[in-house]
Amino acid sequence: MAWLTHLLACVFGTGSWMAINGVWVELPLLVTELPEGWYLPSYLTIIIQLANVGPLFVTVMHKLKPGLLKEVPVICVVVSTGILACFLLAFLWHYTTPVAGEPHSVSFFVLTFFLSLVDCTSSVTFLPFMAHFHPRYIPTLFIGEGLSGFIPAIFALAQGAGIASCVQVPAPTFNTSVGNSSWGNVSGPGESPTMETRYSPANFSSLVFFLLLSAMMFFCLVAFLLLNRQPKSWDLSTQDLCSSEITLHSIQEVPAGKEGPANWKGGSSYSTERKLEDASEEDKGAEKVTYTCSKLVFIYFLVTWVNALTNGILPSVQSYSSLPYGNLAYHLVATLSSMANPLACTVATFLPNRSLLFLGILTVAGTAFGVYNLAMAVLSPCPLLQRSDWGDALIVITWVSFTGALTYVKVMLGMVLRSCSHNALVWYGAVEQLGSLLGAVLMFPLVNVYHFFQSADFCSYQCPA
Repeated sequence: MAWLTHLLACVFGTGSWMAINGVWVELPLLVTELPEGWYLPSYLTIIIQLANVGPLFVTVMHKLKPGLLKEVPVICVVVSTGILACFLLAFLWHYTTPVAGEPHSVSFFVLTFFLSLVDCTSSVTFLPFMAHFHPRYIPTLFIGEGLSGFIPAIFALAQGAGIASCVQVPAPTFNTSVGNSSWGNVSGPGESPTMETRYSPANFSSLVFFLLLSAMMFFCLVAFLLLNRQPKSWDLSTQDLCSSEITLHSIQEVPAGKEGPANWKGGSSYSTERKLEDASEEDKGAEKVTYTCSKLVFIYFLVTWVNALTNGILPSVQSYSSLPYGNLAYHLVATLSSMANPLACTVATFLPNRSLLFLGILTVAGTAFGVYNLAMAVLSPCPLLQRSDWGDALIVITWVSFTGALTYVKVMLGMVLRSCSHNALVWYGAVEQLGSLLGAVLMFPLVNVYHFFQSADFCSYQCPA
């Protein structure tokens, strides 16, 4: 039963960010078809942040009307909305509507908003729901959340989304008989052939891709319904362990002479005490820890900072930092970073470390990797060690290390707050979305208004010596 619960929790977690991650990895195909072109990511960033109205509503209702919004019906509605939106997106994503005389992807934006609403709201519903289970299932949920980015990336690789190569094309020659330029088979004097990027056709269409996402969301709903039927043997959701002085270890063991067969079979108080004591031995990481106000502020600051980096700041510049190193480096960054997420969650499961000092140091290390990636984005289209194997390897390593380190921190912070209370996990989700919002709001004007970052075609752009 424990392994079944782990499996269901993992599949349930995949529905947290499956839809939006799928849209992101499909962008190399979408930007060639939709009228917004490469401005599409900036629109998506704003749409995703507007969808934070979902977790904001849930958090406010939880504060003003505790218990009014039950997690089970809310999650059912949220995941069902994701299934329907993915299904409709498969057939309607390419339709455009004139707005102010210009064609825009209105249907795509509307459906993406609902997908974002689903994923953002999952931050304040999925984790609090799992608080009703034993704490050992929390990392499993995060593993599923990591797979919500990895699985769409695998679909995109199988589809061949964005796979490009540099193709040599002849330089334009001057046709003297016509008097204008034309593309000839032989380059003119002193002219050399040029290189341009050619994208390979996809192995299957975006319709199939979004139908696969819809199927994955359906599996998430089934897993949730089955998970809800599992016994919640670790239900501490109504207790506030951050302030309570009652711990599992405060239960005193009954002397050996007072136990007896009747005590084990008759459901006596000792039987209950013994079960709780066994539970504490089973998962010592679930022991109650009392945190001061300053430590709780530090914990929530880390949650805000880590999510601002991983969900707002660095994703906005991933293409600027990695594409100058070539198409292979870009795809390795996208794929291996997605793999680093569930791997870090797995490491957190078997090697947990709840020390706030350690998590703070790991956050600094992950931030340092992020700063390097951000610096390479600023230097785009001519970053350090461009067209060098060392440069390619370094940008991949720093992105994977950045994702892995900060993902581990997020998982452990979730486990730390799980030992506090149900309310602490609700606020964890709210602060998580707040950090993502702050990161996105910071980067949007830098990328789209002030054009602080510059992109270039790796095949054709030549950096000055």
